[in-house]
Amino acid sequence: MMKTLPAVLLISAASFLAPATLLSAQPSPARCNVSTKDFRLSGGNVTYAFGVNACGELQQVYWGGRLADNDKLPPARRNREMASFDTPYTTTPQEYAGWGEGLFVEPALKITFADGNRDLVLHYDSSTEKPNGLDVVLKDITKQIYVTLHYSIDPQTGILARSATIENRESDPVTIEQAAAAAWALPHGNYTLNYLTGRWAGEYNLTQEPLQHGARVIESRRGSTGHQANPWFAIQSGSPDENSGEVWFGALGWSGSWRIVVEQDQLDAVRITGGFNPFDFGYVLKPGEKLETPTFYGGYSAHGLGGASRLLHSFENHNILPRTAKTAGQPTPKPRPVIYNSWEATEFRVTEGGQIALAEKAAALGIDRFVMDDGWFGQRKTDNAGLGDWYVNKEKFPNGLKPLIDKVHSLGMDFGLWVEPEMVNPDSDLYRAHPDWVLNFPGRPRTEARQQLVLNLARTDVRDYVYGFLDKLLNENDIAFLKWDYNRNWSEPGWDQLPPAEQKKVYVAFTQNLYGILAELRKRHPNVEIESCSGGGGRVDLGILRYTDEVWPSDNTDPFDRLTIQDGFSYAYTPQVMMAWVTDSPHWLNKRTTSLSYRMLSSMQGSLGIGADISKWTADDGALAKRLIKAYHEVQPTIVQGDLYRLISPRNGSEFSATQTVNHEKSQSVVFAFVHSTQEGRGFPVLKLKGLDPAAQYTLTAIEGKANPREPTTATGAYWMNHGLELDDNFRGDFQASAFRLDRK
Repeated sequence: MMKTLPAVLLISAASFLAPATLLSAQPSPARCNVSTKDFRLSGGNVTYAFGVNACGELQQVYWGGRLADNDKLPPARRNREMASFDTPYTTTPQEYAGWGEGLFVEPALKITFADGNRDLVLHYDSSTEKPNGLDVVLKDITKQIYVTLHYSIDPQTGILARSATIENRESDPVTIEQAAAAAWALPHGNYTLNYLTGRWAGEYNLTQEPLQHGARVIESRRGSTGHQANPWFAIQSGSPDENSGEVWFGALGWSGSWRIVVEQDQLDAVRITGGFNPFDFGYVLKPGEKLETPTFYGGYSAHGLGGASRLLHSFENHNILPRTAKTAGQPTPKPRPVIYNSWEATEFRVTEGGQIALAEKAAALGIDRFVMDDGWFGQRKTDNAGLGDWYVNKEKFPNGLKPLIDKVHSLGMDFGLWVEPEMVNPDSDLYRAHPDWVLNFPGRPRTEARQQLVLNLARTDVRDYVYGFLDKLLNENDIAFLKWDYNRNWSEPGWDQLPPAEQKKVYVAFTQNLYGILAELRKRHPNVEIESCSGGGGRVDLGILRYTDEVWPSDNTDPFDRLTIQDGFSYAYTPQVMMAWVTDSPHWLNKRTTSLSYRMLSSMQGSLGIGADISKWTADDGALAKRLIKAYHEVQPTIVQGDLYRLISPRNGSEFSATQTVNHEKSQSVVFAFVHSTQEGRGFPVLKLKGLDPAAQYTLTAIEGKANPREPTTATGAYWMNHGLELDDNFRGDFQASAFRLDRK
């Protein structure tokens, strides 16, 4: 009997979309002058200030490097009218502008009232100081629409978390047609826009372009985050630079359809507005109801794109990622276990004996976690059938999963399992019993992708079923980890349980229920860890990362392609969550042949996993992998939680690439270097390292490869940063890799 989802999941989205819990217990960095209606938040090296102008509009005043507490900023003041075509309401950088009074830039909020009126003008109403932030209430000039803007700032990084609560106090329903989490503004200037684009097997391409007049729309209309764009941006003053220059950056915490609009207006100023995607959106808000937006995070760095990503990594590690019971009380989540995943070795042909044989080989390599992938449940022999029927296949596992799990534990590893809870095959017992449970428009075709349909998680009965079988699975088996997959996007997003005017709520309710299920599973099973996977990087954002411990950046595990994918990923997300597998060669996608050493080092830049068919490895392969896994364990905290420096980018056809990480104590650093193909006899460039203590002595040790024999074994941080690290003269050829560690004496 499946359990009904606990009442805790029936609460509003506010409980799991609220700004991040901040670490510091110091006095609030928010300053609020109620009499002058000036507001200032300072944290790290950042100050953000806004105020109320003479017209009652909430207006940004400053966002940049930290100001002294006694520095006075000019008061909020409307821009003057440049022409009748560009009224001040449009050109003044409002914190949260309603669509009304002739607004021609992207609105934060657009509403249709019951009487057909669509004019919304929000003015300041009140404010309340909170720990590390404040709430500011706006109200329409005549209608009973209230919007509470939530602000909090991280005292360490200066990253702000902003969101909005929209409340209808009218006597009739209203329809929200567009709702942003926040809007950010930059003064007029010369800027470069950075954002991430891609496709399946080619995610996280860093796109850089001069910011032009008009609007650049970055979005997903797919019902989930999507492969084609990621909800992150960085805007740099002037040309792109990794190490210097002002950068304003942001990331939206929402795993459903989303949109970020970056526009340069008539006065050359820039604003960035992000939240729910308004495409096919219409959220009916009944009297007394509220809608919580996602959280939009924003930060500032004076140290280029590298400085921006290091701030974001630190913020994610300390404020976003969940902590299991095993890691509670630690300053950051523990480094991820090195995993073995059985998919490439067996695909759907899983059996108890076959999995045990792989587990024995994995344990011999020093693996921490054994994960059985697809094919263990229902009548799952191909991807044509069985999805949705979450019972153990008795032909493959006559005595259930316990014998396999016990064996994995006896080998010193914990056990993980693949699931895809939100999907169903038409050829399944679940679909035959409940064909109405999928997203669909009655009387219209149901579009399949990968022979599967999407369950409508917005429905209470579907939500209860998904939570119920997962809770049962975890109660009955000692499972430490779920690889949670999601292998297609939406089509026919109908929800015919609701009246026609309310059916578009599906875009919000689906994602809210997903978050709620994850939150309750973590509460009931506090030691279980979860990976967000969606055919690779199709659902990676700061919303899902509140409930999952790691993500799968791409199905493409080709070690050379991965250098670019991982490079792009690192601009927005910490290497702590970046799973990177070593798989077989030649690679299934590109048919490229690479050495095991090259594949291992490519993956060791993130959270390491092995996905190859290790039953076919030679004794030498096993010995090499075991040695490098041991070496990785010794330096993993530095790699995944230290400060990352992208020394040489693999993008744009580069023949070389290199990364360096330095732990926060500056006592250890790890360097990776890769050759695509040397040309004309040129050797590898000298690597001038970064982030070390210039006065400290560091000893260089090779993890794999060799330094130039002329290099000293021990030298100061100043030497390694100014003279640099020279690699062996023979570090040439195609697809070569080296790695080194530096330890402070």
